[in-house]
Amino acid sequence: MSLTTTCRRIKLILSDVDGVMTDGAVTFGSGGLELKTFNIRDGLGVKLWQRSGGLFGIVTGRRSEIVERRAAELKVAILRQGIDDKLPVVNEIAAECGVSLAEIAYIGDDLPDLPVVRAVGLGVTVNDGAEELRQAAAYITSQPGGRGAVRELVEVILKNSDRWDETVLQF
Repeated sequence: MSLTTTCRRIKLILSDVDGVMTDGAVTFGSGGLELKTFNIRDGLGVKLWQRSGGLFGIVTGRRSEIVERRAAELKVAILRQGIDDKLPVVNEIAAECGVSLAEIAYIGDDLPDLPVVRAVGLGVTVNDGAEELRQAAAYITSQPGGRGAVRELVEVILKNSDRWDETVLQF
């Protein structure tokens, strides 16, 4: 199936956080305060996707207050943290949202993401993702994690489904 055909089917984008929405670094300050750096282009990408009518969610293996804060800023209602086995959770989210796995794009960077990347309609990894993900993914971003990879994915889907111009015109 062509990338254009696949992109036209996508209704829901799900993303990992560490190594995708961030560069994967976790910094601990005094008192155990956890710090992460998010790329503003990814945030706009999420908003563009939502503006186009798409659903966006986060499925991540770690728990972090800063991820909750970022999700709230972006108005991301689908947030699952502390998930070791992601595929069953992705199946639950699909059922809750009324979409099939074929209508989901998932972007991850490391081995816990592999079952989901293999199962969804558009499995994606960042260009610095684990070799196993790069082999399994239908699309590999040109951007590394934390440097606009989510935005790139959104643009690829919107442009390949002829929704880019109408979404950008809303600015």
